[in-house]
Amino acid sequence: MADQYAYSGDDKRPTEIPAIRWEEPPEGPVLVLLDQTRLPAEEVELVCTDASTLVEAIRSLAVRGAPLLGIAGAYGVALAAVRGFDVDEAAAALASARPTAVNLSLGVRRAHSAHEAALAKGGDVRQAASAALAAARQLHREDAEASTRMAEHGLTLLDELLPGGGHRVLTHCNTGSLVSGGEGTAFAVALAAHRAGRLRRLWVDETRPLLQGARLTAYEAARGGMAYTLLTDNAAGSLFAAGEVDAVLIGADRITADGSVANKVGSYPLAVLARYHHVPFIVVAPVTTVDLDTAEGASIEVEQRPGHEVTELVAPHVPVAGVAEAGGGIPVAPLGTQAYNPAFDVTPAELVTAIVTEEGVVSPVTAEALAEVCARSRRVATG
Repeated sequence: MADQYAYSGDDKRPTEIPAIRWEEPPEGPVLVLLDQTRLPAEEVELVCTDASTLVEAIRSLAVRGAPLLGIAGAYGVALAAVRGFDVDEAAAALASARPTAVNLSLGVRRAHSAHEAALAKGGDVRQAASAALAAARQLHREDAEASTRMAEHGLTLLDELLPGGGHRVLTHCNTGSLVSGGEGTAFAVALAAHRAGRLRRLWVDETRPLLQGARLTAYEAARGGMAYTLLTDNAAGSLFAAGEVDAVLIGADRITADGSVANKVGSYPLAVLARYHHVPFIVVAPVTTVDLDTAEGASIEVEQRPGHEVTELVAPHVPVAGVAEAGGGIPVAPLGTQAYNPAFDVTPAELVTAIVTEEGVVSPVTAEALAEVCARSRRVATG
């Protein structure tokens, strides 16, 4: 079950609404999400009381972004455990909700493993549920800390590659606090540059599908007081040609063992443009996004979105008597037109200047260097 609460301008909500939080009202624990499908027009919260509602929120992109999906998956397992639902069933449904982002299955696994370990040690269902929730909260904290460290490493790298400041950075999709337990991945680096007075301009690709750059990154840039300009995805080439881009900063949904990067569709063309124009192409992602079990980019399952997102213009959500009703689509292609609408593409390692993680910068991007940074992360976690 889920309820939605729309914020009006008359309330006293905090300046920043967290993308996800766990709450325990008298009627029972819930997971509260900022519904990202309603931004930027409305800041609406979606309240999940069971894993099935969370699965639907993940599939509809109400909650999205690799690190945040991991956190949501872990909290979803805890929610099922605390409320007495079938934890194994909930974990399986959550892990399969979106195939490309590796963090989702990782977060589900962490909470599920904590739950099973507690039961194996003789704990009762309440103790097992507490263990799952503790694992989710720990993952949430770790991601926030990782975000801070990535921003520091990324800003240092920018200053090394582009001494003198005045950075003009192009970003794709959305990688800020809406996808993270902290201030994000790639966007957090740009925000750090802005706060240090070294960001001259943030170029924001509108980003298909669902215009996540236009709706979400521009929203976050505006809230952060950053100098930003929105552009259509296919206008990026003209910016490169005019010498208006100093660096490209993107996030990642999965990084394979060989350094291939899966990210929102349109990332690969940016990498090609950046290489031709001798512009650094930088990927910012936590170590949890590195999937050493997947050998190469060709092995990544790329999610295909519905064709109507291409063949129709879809009206924004319109609140009717407090309920969100989807507007109808306006055809922009002949009836029966087939559409190719992948959610992601894959950029090979040779086009990536550097991968910035919380454990440091990987450059050049090689399988050996990625394995080492992952091993370093494990040593820190266990040490």
